[in-house]
Amino acid sequence: MIKYSVVVPLFNEEEVLEETYKRLTAVMRQTNESYELVFVNDGSRDRTAEIASGLCQRDRCVKFIQFSRNFGHQIAISAGMDYAAGQAIIVIDADLQDPPEVILEMIQEWKNGYDVVYGKRLVRKGETFFKKATASMFYRLLRKMTSVEIPVDTGDFRLIDRKVCDVLKGLTEKNRFVRGLVSWAGFRQKSVEYVREERWAGETKYPLRKMIRFALDGITSFSHKPLKVASYLGLSLSFFSFIYLLIVLYQKVFTSTTITGWSSILAVNLFFNGIILVILGVMGEYIGRVYDEAKGRPLYIVSETIGIKRQERVEVLIGTR
Repeated sequence: MIKYSVVVPLFNEEEVLEETYKRLTAVMRQTNESYELVFVNDGSRDRTAEIASGLCQRDRCVKFIQFSRNFGHQIAISAGMDYAAGQAIIVIDADLQDPPEVILEMIQEWKNGYDVVYGKRLVRKGETFFKKATASMFYRLLRKMTSVEIPVDTGDFRLIDRKVCDVLKGLTEKNRFVRGLVSWAGFRQKSVEYVREERWAGETKYPLRKMIRFALDGITSFSHKPLKVASYLGLSLSFFSFIYLLIVLYQKVFTSTTITGWSSILAVNLFFNGIILVILGVMGEYIGRVYDEAKGRPLYIVSETIGIKRQERVEVLIGTR
């Protein structure tokens, strides 16, 4: 029986993959227990698949999963969890910003009885002020908007027990926010603090566009407060508009004040139309996610596996999860 499964999502990581393998292997060998490294290639366009296949040939502890196309980082993590055979599953990115050496601390806390051990970043090296500020704002906003206690300053770098992994397998929603799902599942959780390093090589796989999309997935998956805010905003604007209408009628009937200028009227109309469009946009985000769920398509498609047992592969492909 495999003790530890290390899930590593990959997307264009040819520059760092060999070093990631070396450091992960060095760390896991220190446990003196059985382990596997599960590399999930999320439609990379470089030599990532070739390098990962070579690692499988050199080391029987390495497993490889190839997607038919790019399905996204969170989906790749979910696939790795689906295929992982260990009693404890560790999720870590390949860029080495999260030091693999911290895994040993996580394992110790797991052995102390915790079901989820997540990494909490004390310092984020090599990141711009804008990214740090927006990340901090997002996590604190998400914490206030949801009833689920999602820890701040954390990522997907964490260890989860087998029973937690089995719970996550049953959650088949398409727009996934894995760290939120882990928090939603509950169980005994504890943090391990560490300093996040600069990316070892290559470029970030989360530009601004993907960060915004990721934030929307997190908020809409765990909170319906944006819909409430839209309702409150609409009611408030309607109230003030009614008050303004009374003022205009009063001026028309009881004073000689004339209402001049179409520009002010146009400005007011544009303002209210903008609010309406914002409200429709919020509703559209939720409706779009409902539509994704209603289609019932599989979460991902695997085109090739190396080192994976046949029964595990069949189970995921037919969508029983």
